[in-house]
Amino acid sequence: MTTKTRRPASISHEEVVIELLAKDPAFTLEYLSGLLEDGTTDELLLGLRRVTRAHGGVAKVAAKAKLNPTSLYRTLSAKGNPELRGLTALLGAMGMRLAVQPIPKATRRK
Repeated sequence: MTTKTRRPASISHEEVVIELLAKDPAFTLEYLSGLLEDGTTDELLLGLRRVTRAHGGVAKVAAKAKLNPTSLYRTLSAKGNPELRGLTALLGAMGMRLAVQPIPKATRRK
């Protein structure tokens, strides 16, 4: 007899987002790009926490990025302030990188 693993009748929004981030690298890129473009620092940190969870959690990602897990927990906390070096390492461990792109003239700040 085969036993199927059943999903709970309801799943939180947080868990759905993390599942999507884990399964779809293109979604992850769009998600973080949107937060970088239009989000606040708090929203970006939340997004980075979600992506980190989708990639196995802080301990796993920190090891892959060669970062101290405690420092990474602090960096990704609600009061965190990621440095460029750490952010670059974090994204690199998850197969991504920061990029600079031109802003279309119609949307530039004056």
